[in-house]
Amino acid sequence: MELSEDRFAQLVEEAVAGLPEWVLGTLDNVEVFIEGESPDGRQLLGLYEGVPLASRGNDYSGVLPDRITLFAGPIWRESGGSEANLRAIVQHTVAHEVAHHFGIDDDRLLEIDAY
Repeated sequence: MELSEDRFAQLVEEAVAGLPEWVLGTLDNVEVFIEGESPDGRQLLGLYEGVPLASRGNDYSGVLPDRITLFAGPIWRESGGSEANLRAIVQHTVAHEVAHHFGIDDDRLLEIDAY
């Protein structure tokens, strides 16, 4: 199976749409992007950049949207070319980066076995 940009984008859209309603309601200032590779060469599957909900104070306004970026190259390589694996990794990566949006760090995700 060859990965197309359109198919990957569709899987990302499905993963975001599949989040619980209460989670989707918190993503009003979050944008999701797809890049081929991490710009610094690390083999990241995804990256959250922004101000986590837990860190937002009363003066949080007028800021650029938070960014969740999924890196198609590393995700595709991790999937081994399997559509089922690709879908599962995209869903897991979206959920992982949304956890960061809630202020949950990697140590806590490891602690609760959600990494």
